[in-house]
Amino acid sequence: MLFARLLQAGIRQGHIAVIDHQGRRQDFGSGAPSVTLRLHDPALNWSLGLSPWLKVGEAYMDGRLTIEDGSLYDFIDIAMRNTEGLSSLQSQKVFKVINRCLRWWHQRNPVGAAQQHVAHHYDLSRKLFELFLDDSMQYSCAYFATPTLTLAEAQQAKMRHIASKLILQPGQKLLDIGCGWGGLGIYLAKTAGVHVTGVTLSKEQHEIACARVKAAGLEGQVDFKLQDYRLEPGRFDRIVSVGMFEHVGLKHFPEFFAKIEELLVPGGVALLHAIGRRDGPGHTNPWLRKYIFPGGYSPALSEVLPVVEETGLWVTDIEILRLHYAETLKHWRANFEQNRAAIQALYDERFCRMWEFYLVGSELSFRHDYNMVFQMQLSRGIAAVPITRDYMFDWERAEAARPKTKMIWSNGQAAE
Repeated sequence: MLFARLLQAGIRQGHIAVIDHQGRRQDFGSGAPSVTLRLHDPALNWSLGLSPWLKVGEAYMDGRLTIEDGSLYDFIDIAMRNTEGLSSLQSQKVFKVINRCLRWWHQRNPVGAAQQHVAHHYDLSRKLFELFLDDSMQYSCAYFATPTLTLAEAQQAKMRHIASKLILQPGQKLLDIGCGWGGLGIYLAKTAGVHVTGVTLSKEQHEIACARVKAAGLEGQVDFKLQDYRLEPGRFDRIVSVGMFEHVGLKHFPEFFAKIEELLVPGGVALLHAIGRRDGPGHTNPWLRKYIFPGGYSPALSEVLPVVEETGLWVTDIEILRLHYAETLKHWRANFEQNRAAIQALYDERFCRMWEFYLVGSELSFRHDYNMVFQMQLSRGIAAVPITRDYMFDWERAEAARPKTKMIWSNGQAAE
């Protein structure tokens, strides 16, 4: 069978046993980790071999592929460790070329279509996100300054780390592009005394963010809008965007950075926090694109920097965060599993399997594959930021030593 040929050629680390619909068993590779798969549908013998990066996830979601020994984590761990070998067959090379050719279409996110893509994921039940995120509802890479931090502490550290690069002064106007549920904007307003405008395309996120502003007593200082960033008419001293750039799409990079330049006042500073790839230009995993993030793409820096160079913006700092997101996803996965029964009651078993596949696959892509996070500081002017990086560390350490700022999050309880 074609799936067997793929595994025979590709598995060099770890062991996979496959039991087909007739009970026949084949073994591939050796050593740990080890997993046993059972295929319940004869059609999987061909479909998994032709398009494994799409069909394996679909078969797991539908229950046509089950795991009898080992775990989903073990299975995807083996696949990630053997990505090069599993991509070596001619059929996989053909699919890779096809996906590369179609990526401009897959990443088409004009005004209107972008909101539909966002709604697919971010307009799911708020209860879902509350069940696996921390209380601040940060849905992006946390910052584990030490490995013993809790998820909430690491998300607080992430917001502090970002703030240190924005060089904030009381009274400045800040734009948060892709503001999520409002946690970062509220934090920056309370911590630095800035006036925050946030924009999101998610109706659910907008509703929650506005409620949090009211609960925090920040009306008049923080304003969240249901609006595409490209329609924003204002001018700002500072701009921040966290976890939104992955939804822009390659063909829209020029208008994104042109808009950043247009919105920043002379001497302004922006901070872009986004998932990237270390292995050069590529394409989005087809399963992830179809079921989790339609229109999404995590770019290589070689695809971002040439676009910035066409603007008048300075790239004044770039930091690469590697395993921080793997640890973040580990916490989210644990929370999801702990609350799985409640999530299944919200949706169904297939949904839970889909999100398990998403969370496990994403974590392991940051541990073994090409994913990383970059923070890119941009300025509109050569002297907009100090010429050494000491200011970042000095501010961050001083802020960490201060008494914690009380926040009112979505559950209506005060949190530090």
